[in-house]
Amino acid sequence: MRSEKGLHRLVAFSDAVVAIAITLLILPLVDEAGTIAPTTTVDHFLRVHTTGLVAFLLSFVVIASFWWGQHHLFERVRGYNGVLAGAMFVWLLSIVFLPFPTELLQSAALGLPTAHAVYIGTMVVAALASLVQEWALIRWPELRQPSAETPTLDEAVIQAVLMTAALVITVAAPATGLWPLLLLVLVRPLRRMTTRHRRRSREVAAVTPPADDSG
Repeated sequence: MRSEKGLHRLVAFSDAVVAIAITLLILPLVDEAGTIAPTTTVDHFLRVHTTGLVAFLLSFVVIASFWWGQHHLFERVRGYNGVLAGAMFVWLLSIVFLPFPTELLQSAALGLPTAHAVYIGTMVVAALASLVQEWALIRWPELRQPSAETPTLDEAVIQAVLMTAALVITVAAPATGLWPLLLLVLVRPLRRMTTRHRRRSREVAAVTPPADDSG
């Protein structure tokens, strides 16, 4: 297990990378805004670049959501090892890469549907990297804060599975675009279902008397 000081540096580095990536999302629109002619109205500019604006907002929400999950994850961490750090760097790679498929979404409106698959595929990589980080905290409990509960992989697994399903749908039916991402609204309902099922299983196990092996 690495030092607590090293963990703080690792988290600070991660936050800085995410901040840069989320800022890069707006730069293509800033460049386009610099080309507005005196005769062009802002309303016209916004209409022309509607796809870019929607892509920016979507990716901002995606990165913010991934960071929020990462933030909660590392609130339970007191140390790290090679697996946890490696999974974090894969996660960061996907976050840094996301501005590129975000820009490609404008090409999708011009007849390049594979841009949707690249976009969702990037999200799948981030989700899988998050899953590995959650798993690392279960595999090596000494990495967790003493007061932290033992994590479960329910939400991380459900999110990764649904994102992968969205990717498969987009690849198989490119016309669906990013609509398969609506599957992600099922994450929390499915997590609640699995939590209730696990709780009931524990309650049943607690009241069921052990089998009598005598005789």
